[in-house]
Amino acid sequence: MIEAVNLAKHYGAKTAVGGVTFTVKPGMVTGFLGPNGAGKSTTMRMIVGLDKPSAGTITVNGKPYAKHHDPLHQVGALLDAKAVHTSRSAYNHLLAMAATHNIPTSRVNEVIDMTGLAAVAKKKAGGFSLGMGQRLGIASALLGDPQTLILDEPVNGLDPEGVLWVRNLAKHLAGQGKTVFLSSHLMSEMAQTADHLIVIGRGQIIADAPIATILAGSQQARVRVRTADTARLGQLLSANGVQVQNNERETLEVSGVDSRQIAQVALENQVLVYELTPLTTSLEEAYFDLTKDSVEYHSQEFDDAAAEPAPALKGLQKR
Repeated sequence: MIEAVNLAKHYGAKTAVGGVTFTVKPGMVTGFLGPNGAGKSTTMRMIVGLDKPSAGTITVNGKPYAKHHDPLHQVGALLDAKAVHTSRSAYNHLLAMAATHNIPTSRVNEVIDMTGLAAVAKKKAGGFSLGMGQRLGIASALLGDPQTLILDEPVNGLDPEGVLWVRNLAKHLAGQGKTVFLSSHLMSEMAQTADHLIVIGRGQIIADAPIATILAGSQQARVRVRTADTARLGQLLSANGVQVQNNERETLEVSGVDSRQIAQVALENQVLVYELTPLTTSLEEAYFDLTKDSVEYHSQEFDDAAAEPAPALKGLQKR
């Protein structure tokens, strides 16, 4: 279990984490989400003692990380997959870590097989691809068979098979009663992996709830309606204060009313409808809704594919 109480981190006048309180419980996969600069990495670094809190406390399995006499058995962490001796082989990297905790060589071989590194175990880590580096980082985190696993962007650089493996691994470990805390910018993957979400923005917790609750809380009834008479049906529905968007030919997206009510309006006014499909809110939509006021770094929006290109790109266009 990970417990933060009024946890804060300041760098001079800048507040990276502003007095947050949360608990990451065992037996489930907890996802950690937030925009760039929100405080995710700083929080994870404080959990494992790489950054010292300016205020508050953070404990893992009842103690600050530095107080554990057997940290590899308590906490396995992947925060930076590149943090390896580049001239050392994957096998020797893991063997050196194992020696610090009297972990048997058999466990080194076990995590190498588990993470798919057997074919490259004797090769230098400095020559690894991004995906292989991630696998080595995960192997390092698993080495002590820890009670708590912290993974920062664990699927970064992995192929589809590797992504599926990480998903199943996280669920398997949570099923064993372990604490699994992971971050990812891949919303579709987080939606399939996490049971619970903690969302941070500008150093503050803005959501801490089961993923189903977060999806339901941001969800307004939406229905896709197909009809040849979009103008008339849209006008009829809008007259009752319903939001109607005409995004495609013969298609409306209606918010704030359910399929039965739309069908009733269409029937009463003799408008032929040939599709009524309830739409569910995706995690990506819920996330954007939660963090819309917490994004520090905004990218340029491209609303029109035919928009004038930026000056730096004009010279690259076909003539």
